[in-house]
Amino acid sequence: MAEPEFSHVPVLPESVIEGLNIQPGRRYLDATAGGGGHSRLILEADPTVSLVAIDQDATAIAATRANLAEFGDRASLWHGNFADFTPGGAAFSGILADLGVSSVQLDRGDRGFSFRHPAPLDMRMDPRQVLTAADIVNHWDETELANLIYTLGEERLSRRIARKIVDQRPWQTTTDLAEAIAACVPRSYRYGRIHPATRTFQALRIAVNRELEVLETLLKLAPTWLAPRGRLVIISFHSLEDRLVKHSLKNSPDLKVITKKPVIATDAEVSQNPRARSAKLRVAERIVTLSPID
Repeated sequence: MAEPEFSHVPVLPESVIEGLNIQPGRRYLDATAGGGGHSRLILEADPTVSLVAIDQDATAIAATRANLAEFGDRASLWHGNFADFTPGGAAFSGILADLGVSSVQLDRGDRGFSFRHPAPLDMRMDPRQVLTAADIVNHWDETELANLIYTLGEERLSRRIARKIVDQRPWQTTTDLAEAIAACVPRSYRYGRIHPATRTFQALRIAVNRELEVLETLLKLAPTWLAPRGRLVIISFHSLEDRLVKHSLKNSPDLKVITKKPVIATDAEVSQNPRARSAKLRVAERIVTLSPID
């Protein structure tokens, strides 16, 4: 079966552009470009703006380059994790971070993010890094695994699942692991709204890619990359991310929160783009610091 092409249907498109408050001639940053869907919207919003697009996935960078080719030197790309980015030059008037894993990464059979297809237990967004999901499930001890699944997956049956993982390892494929998790939980748990392995897979993916750690770094650095009155727009997809974003924006001395409550997708958008169902968008603005009077 052919692998899917890397495309990116941007979630909450109108809210992103409104949140960024696009201004003519200004410079913007898309910290998680994916296939370049949001990047394209930003460049289309005004013919005089420029943009830097970042992604740690080489496939996503290639797709973004193709998607934004028509904009010429108004768009520049940087391959790497946004936590390692150094902006240089002029400050940004807006920064966007659309967090989480893309639908294409979930659908690709070789990436191991999903248990919909048999795949190696990989889960690396950047294949250049060393740690994989297989390393965690096959080498961490039971207590470490249980704590990981409980903390990052918010899974109440974490101890039972960790015991099953340790008892039956080594693990090779996503589907084998998911089936074992489903088999070790109560029957009523198997027929809930989500698959019994979903939270465990979330925990593994977050740990492999250090998602909360790098998000904390972005939230710390982003205000220093913004021009006065520049906007920071963050889209999160699970409660761990959203809580971190909410409290960081609120507690930053350099930011004023614009969205008192998170912006969520309409029913119409969810019907067109199911990924938008769990999206929460928050916006903050860089405070103008007044110089003391001599």
